[in-house]
Amino acid sequence: MKNFISLLGLFLLLLVSSQNLKAQKSYGDLYKPQADASADIDQLLSQAKTEGKHVLVQVGGNWCVWCYRFHDFVKNDEELQALVDQEYLVYHLNYSRENKNEALLAKYSFPQRFGFPVFLVLDADGNLLHTQDSALLESGDGYDSKKVTQVFKAWAASALDPATYTE
Repeated sequence: MKNFISLLGLFLLLLVSSQNLKAQKSYGDLYKPQADASADIDQLLSQAKTEGKHVLVQVGGNWCVWCYRFHDFVKNDEELQALVDQEYLVYHLNYSRENKNEALLAKYSFPQRFGFPVFLVLDADGNLLHTQDSALLESGDGYDSKKVTQVFKAWAASALDPATYTE
């Protein structure tokens, strides 16, 4: 029985690893451990200011199967992808052994406490508006489109624009 459980565990580990490798082959590495994340985010903030958008930071790593699942989930849902394209600029902030980006994560109130992926919404001035635990966006064995849409709409630049609420 012990051997069966060990073999089952090994099979599941290989299955999860192969899922992650498939996603990486599709998109390459989403996360860049060698990147100057602070400079990259500053550049996106400047662009966000020009375009009237927020910056959506997905914190995770190339080791994280759920990070790739979320990326796939959004890319394969036309409505969600359109919402992201309209309201956000997206950055994949690396967290790995090679580079934990500890200074940035401290600046953003240690979002890694929620696990990975975790999402940060920054306004165009770089202020942290919201930290989203991705586990709260799940349903069953994947992400829930209604929950993700609700969060993306609630923290969009247009939702926080006072002109949206004038009569």
